[in-house]
Amino acid sequence: MRAVLEDRSYMRADPHRSRWSAWLILIIAVTVCFALQQIAMVYFGRAGWIYNYLGLSTAGLKQGFVWQLLTFQFLHVGLWHLLGNLIGLWCFGRFVEERLGTKTFLQVYFFSGVCGGLLQAGLGWAAPNYFGATTFGASAGVCGLISAFAMMEPEGEIRLWGIVPIKAKHLLWIGGGIALFFTLVPSGGGYAHAAHLGGFIAGLAYMRWDASRPVISWNPLQGRRRKRELVQAAAKITRWRGAREEVATELPPEEFISKEVDPILDKISAHGIHSLTPRERQILEAARAKMRKS
Repeated sequence: MRAVLEDRSYMRADPHRSRWSAWLILIIAVTVCFALQQIAMVYFGRAGWIYNYLGLSTAGLKQGFVWQLLTFQFLHVGLWHLLGNLIGLWCFGRFVEERLGTKTFLQVYFFSGVCGGLLQAGLGWAAPNYFGATTFGASAGVCGLISAFAMMEPEGEIRLWGIVPIKAKHLLWIGGGIALFFTLVPSGGGYAHAAHLGGFIAGLAYMRWDASRPVISWNPLQGRRRKRELVQAAAKITRWRGAREEVATELPPEEFISKEVDPILDKISAHGIHSLTPRERQILEAARAKMRKS
């Protein structure tokens, strides 16, 4: 049974899984950078240097400061700005990394951040009066994580400010809609709406592309690698007593996997983990239990 299951890539261990969670490392790194930023500005008067060389600006990119597309994601304009992005990293980063693995999580996050920065800087070149300000913050990367989360768990419930319940797909549409509106109708206020919009779009685009192969996959959850992650997530939700042997011995191993497990994984891909029946949850747990025993 173990050999049969391990033949499927989605049941193997993730080679890119880190002993340290990348989302936690990012939270620490962003916090440390913010602290250093404040120290430099208060005690060394280096605000101008930080803005000119580390913050993202159209002028800086014109001078070849391409590193700004990365460094701006570690700087913030204030404590509330920082806390908002740290909460986003904590809420969505944990799930995305656990589901997709550390490598893909980092790719989604920084790809979204860079794309958001490029859109903001590009509009800064076209309309400097509205988008020309120096940009700071991890918001674009967090927006990309929201997109990734919503595509994997569209029916998943999120509680805004810990109170207001909202489905992930609705949060994506509302957040993306606000970013689009204020990108088309700039209002100032110090918000980089274009960067947010770029982050949302980049996250969606990345999830449409199957990161395990250099090809386009228009259903991001159909690949075997995605299915393995879905099994891992489902097993954390389901722990059904007395189901393992009863289900696993009904069919020969290969037939059990092809006829019982694969259709369930396809269902998770299409409708999410919450769509499973108690019987289907038992089957997934039975498959994982057999693999551990073999």
